[in-house]
Amino acid sequence: MDVIEAINTRRSIRKFTGEIISDEELKVILKAGFQAPSAHNFQPRDYVVVKDKEIIDKIADFHPYAKMLPKAGCGIVVCGDSQKQPQMGFLVADCSAAIQNMLLAAHGLGLGAVWCGIYCDEKLVKNMSEVLKLPEKIIPIGMVVVGKKAVDKEAVDRYDESKVHYDRW
Repeated sequence: MDVIEAINTRRSIRKFTGEIISDEELKVILKAGFQAPSAHNFQPRDYVVVKDKEIIDKIADFHPYAKMLPKAGCGIVVCGDSQKQPQMGFLVADCSAAIQNMLLAAHGLGLGAVWCGIYCDEKLVKNMSEVLKLPEKIIPIGMVVVGKKAVDKEAVDRYDESKVHYDRW
């Protein structure tokens, strides 16, 4: 799939078949995350792949927007290392860039995926950190829920010329 087509046709998918994605598909998605840009090239990202049903169920119980996770079968929690990148804004941006790359990779593979935010909701950060046994320096930023999609969604053109400014406001 052409990259511009992928960007323009990617949609958040929240309905899955329950079929598990292959290890090869998972690796393609993870590699896309690693390819994302990073402020100062600090590469402060780590990934927790969640496939264990018990952990998946715990996450779905406390995360109000991750109820689809058990049916997807796989979640990838993108975490930031606050020692590698102490500036929180850059840490969040670096992890967000990785998440977007992963969403596009999943779409390019014909899979469904959705971004479930974690940071900066203190309760979600605390619960995710506890469930995944994250070290204190590791902050969960977001989760990519990915699986075989049960629905297709039409592309939406969100371009809005009124929000484009040249040289000054």
